[in-house]
Amino acid sequence: MIEAVFRWETLSEADRFECWREMACESHAPNEVDSDQADDFRATLRVLGLGPVRVSVLDCPPLRSHRTPRLIRQSDPELYNLTFTQRGSAGAVHADREVRLGAGDLMLSTTSLPLHSRMATDHDTVAMVEVLFPQALLPLPRGAADRLLALPVSGRNGMGVLLAQFLTRLANESAAYGQADAERLGVVTLDLAAALLAHHLGDETPPEAHPDALVTRIQSFVRRNLSDPELTPRQIADAHHISLRTLHRVFQRQDATVTAWIRRQRLDGARRDLTNPTLAARPIHVIAAAWGFTRAADFTHVFRAMYGMPPSEYRHMAMPGRDDARS
Repeated sequence: MIEAVFRWETLSEADRFECWREMACESHAPNEVDSDQADDFRATLRVLGLGPVRVSVLDCPPLRSHRTPRLIRQSDPELYNLTFTQRGSAGAVHADREVRLGAGDLMLSTTSLPLHSRMATDHDTVAMVEVLFPQALLPLPRGAADRLLALPVSGRNGMGVLLAQFLTRLANESAAYGQADAERLGVVTLDLAAALLAHHLGDETPPEAHPDALVTRIQSFVRRNLSDPELTPRQIADAHHISLRTLHRVFQRQDATVTAWIRRQRLDGARRDLTNPTLAARPIHVIAAAWGFTRAADFTHVFRAMYGMPPSEYRHMAMPGRDDARS
């Protein structure tokens, strides 16, 4: 999987804090960060890329972090952050609440509201694992999770310990997983986080009962895999741990079958490439293959059916004066 790593030992004392701060803000959201140990900042940070989900693993000395209203106005990635404190302590003021976290506690926050946090409040170090994911992907009614912002949740029993143990193993064994595993691990991570939040909200409905969020997740997955000619509804359903029946049911609101929606996205991507002047010399069959069409004849057939003309003619009309690329 894609993993970005920061280690203080590899940098000079003068560069450590600023480099750590930049990586933390890039992987999370812009924050004002300061520390009394900035002159010799000894911290580690790893960011695991799991598709749209990111898992951040950090170990740092005391610091203060402020996500201010000004920073939110400038840029808001609209993320939720579910933090698990493995060691040490931390405190935060968020969503009009003040909370103190100890080892074994979890807390939900959002980049859309001001957050003032203090790491390692016991003047030692703190170790945390954080799950960051787009708010739109949470398979719960929109805004429902905001009721849990800045409320401590135990990671020592029940649903909390299930998520905490999973995050701990994921952080410790990340080297054992390849890029092909990342997408599936992201789905599992998000599902466990959603299950924990739903449990504390008293929401017993399964994720598929919230079709808007599930459709968003599925569409994002499909768009990232359009180049795979073997992409099928079964593969999509398995990746999201749902049945084929559920997959087709949540797609009914899109006025298209899953297969038709995939074909439309591929055709639209190919159409954009055909009209892109920088790709004028690229053969049509190469463009088609990049969007999951392995047979040039099949691509021409479906393209004509969608746009009323073959791809070569469409390209010629879009870029007059240019020679058609040979297909």
